[in-house]
This record gives sequence, structure tokens and C-alpha cells, in this order.
Amino acid sequence: MKIVTSLSFQGQCREAFEFYADVLGGKITAAFPYSEAPPDMPITDDKYKDWLMHCWLEVGDQALMGADMDVEWAPNVDKPKNGFDVTLHTDDIAQAERWFTRLAEGGRTVMPFAETFWSPGYGALVDRFGVPWMVNTVPSGDWKPSHG
Repeated sequence: MKIVTSLSFQGQCREAFEFYADVLGGKITAAFPYSEAPPDMPITDDKYKDWLMHCWLEVGDQALMGADMDVEWAPNVDKPKNGFDVTLHTDDIAQAERWFTRLAEGGRTVMPFAETFWSPGYGALVDRFGVPWMVNTVPSGDWKPSHG
């Protein structure tokens, strides 16, 4: 079984997924624009021809899925995304900090990357596409917080 997060955008799916592929070292294995949809698809307006109806990003054995949606089909797509975070876990604190720094470019830091009581390095952010992320360093078995 694989649980995959699907992210919705309003015309920025390709740009976001190319950015995520670069940051995370992944590969986009599918990117289907609405212009390639079957003729009986109800979405035919020319303004959507370059929007993606499906995008798939492979990162190791993990994946992210995405699509471009408009408010007529996804009424809250234009609202801030909330109630979830895409969460990255690694035991490599330097890698975690690199991911955090790159994903935060042009976005908004919610919690700066730093040691916490549960992790040698954790941070939360909303990226420039409005997607919330948490980046967490998994502590080694003998790790103890330096303050506490």
C-alpha cells in the first residue's frame, strides 16, 4: 500500500512539481495537460490547455500527485491550504535543513528550522505555492535535546 498526497493548484502545478523534483531529487513521471484530455471531457476552455489535469512525482519509493483546478470544480482551491502538511522525514539533519531552506524560498516560515524536544532539527513552512510543509529530522536512538 502507498498513501500519496495529492496537491491542487490554479495553473502552477507544473512549476511547483518541477521545483519539488529539483529540491527533493525526484522525477516527474507523468504530466498530462487538459489539452490532451479525451474529447468528451467537460473542461475545454482554451485558458486551461496548459494546466495539468494529472501530475506524478516519484521521489525514491514515495510520490506526490498534483493537478490544476479552478474554483468551478474545486470551490476552495483559491483559499489557503490548511488541515494538512506534506511532511518530510530524514535522519540526516543537513539534508533536512537543505530541504527546509529550499522549500521556504519565496514562501513563509511558520516555525524556523531548529532543534526541538523531539528532533535535532525541525521546521514548518508554507511554500511559495501555498503548500504547507513540515521537515523533520528523525533522532538517533541515543539523541538527547541539548536544552532540557
